[in-house]
Amino acid sequence: MTSVTESPTPDRVAVLVPAAGQGRRLGGTPKQFRTLGEHPLLVQVLLLFEQHPAVGHVVVAAPSGREGKVTDRLRTEGLSTLTAVVRGGEHRQASVRHALRAVPDPVDTVLVHDAARPFVSAAQVQAVVQAIREHGAAALAVPVADTLRRGGDGAFGDTIPRDDLYRMQTPQGARRAWLEEAHRQAVADDIVATDDVALVQRIGHDVHRVSGSRRNFKITTPEDWALAQHLWPAWTDDPDRLDDSA
Repeated sequence: MTSVTESPTPDRVAVLVPAAGQGRRLGGTPKQFRTLGEHPLLVQVLLLFEQHPAVGHVVVAAPSGREGKVTDRLRTEGLSTLTAVVRGGEHRQASVRHALRAVPDPVDTVLVHDAARPFVSAAQVQAVVQAIREHGAAALAVPVADTLRRGGDGAFGDTIPRDDLYRMQTPQGARRAWLEEAHRQAVADDIVATDDVALVQRIGHDVHRVSGSRRNFKITTPEDWALAQHLWPAWTDDPDRLDDSA
C-alpha cells in the first residue's frame, strides 16, 4: 500500500475506487488510464469526489505492481482527499476489500464507485450518502427499460417480466462495519459478487434504493468509450454536475 495522506475525520465519507481492471473488453490501454477530456478517466472520477463536501478520503485500488506509478501520477493532480493507493486483487471484490483496509479508523460511511463511471453527479453522490446515514446501506439504480428475453442456441426463450428489475450503478455503499463484515463473510464462504451491496444483503441487511440516471453508465466497450467522448464536453459545462443540492 502507498499512503498519501492521513487525516481521519469521522463525519467525512471514504470512497473506494477499484481501478485494477485490465480493460480486456475495450482493448488496448486499460480504460481507467485513457484520456477523457484533459485527464485520464480515473482522474476525472477522482476530481468529482475531490470537490464533494462530504468526501474526506479516497482510496484507489491500482493494478498489481503499478501502485507506485499510479500514486506518482495522482500526486501531480494535488488531490487532497487521496488517502492511499493499494494493490488491486484478482477481481473487483478483492480490490474493494484491499481498499477497505486502508480507510482511516474513525470513518463510518464508505462508498464504492467504479473507475469507469465518470458521469455521476454530486447530487447523486449526496443522495447515496444521506441514504446510508439513514438506512445503513444504499445504491444507485435505474429501472430496466429494454425487453428482456432468455435465449440460447440462436433462439429466444421466455420474456422476463421487468416490472421489478433494476440496473445497479455506483456509487453504492454502507456503514463501514457492515461492509467489513460483508467482505469477511464473503471470504469465509468463498463468495464472489459483482457488487458490494449484494454482499451486504447476504449478511441480513436491507439496501435502500436511490434513483440513478441512465447517463451514469459504465464505460465497458468501444461503443461506450465513443459515447463518453461525445458526451464529455456538454457534461463539463453542466452547472448541476457539481451541485450537491440539485
